[in-house]
Amino acid sequence: MNRMNHLDEVKKIRNTTNCNCTQSLWVAFAPEMKVETEEVKKMGKFFGSGMLQGSVCGALSGALMILGKCGGSQKQALDLIKTFREKHGTTDCAALLREAIEKGITRKEHCDELIFEMCQVTDRLLSK
Repeated sequence: MNRMNHLDEVKKIRNTTNCNCTQSLWVAFAPEMKVETEEVKKMGKFFGSGMLQGSVCGALSGALMILGKCGGSQKQALDLIKTFREKHGTTDCAALLREAIEKGITRKEHCDELIFEMCQVTDRLLSK
């Protein structure tokens, strides 16, 4: 799959499946990770909602794992985390969601935006 199609693929996944944040990214990047779609769905099952407990954002976790599986560097991973934290104030799913709800943003809209952002960032990092 052409890297330019990942965002379109992730949007389609978010609109047609019940994949969580991590699974949505992993399914779109499954060909690059050389893993079957059903396998990445199983692997990412418990990474949504901040590992089921409001911990690290599933979109960020998913992006980091894709980056690692596809040969990204530790520097890229650390820069990704730093940039995410600077932009959003935290990497914590519960805090991110709480802030979105306070602003009147729905959970789906909030999570979709983070997933789309991490998809684009991951594409950029992997194209370097």
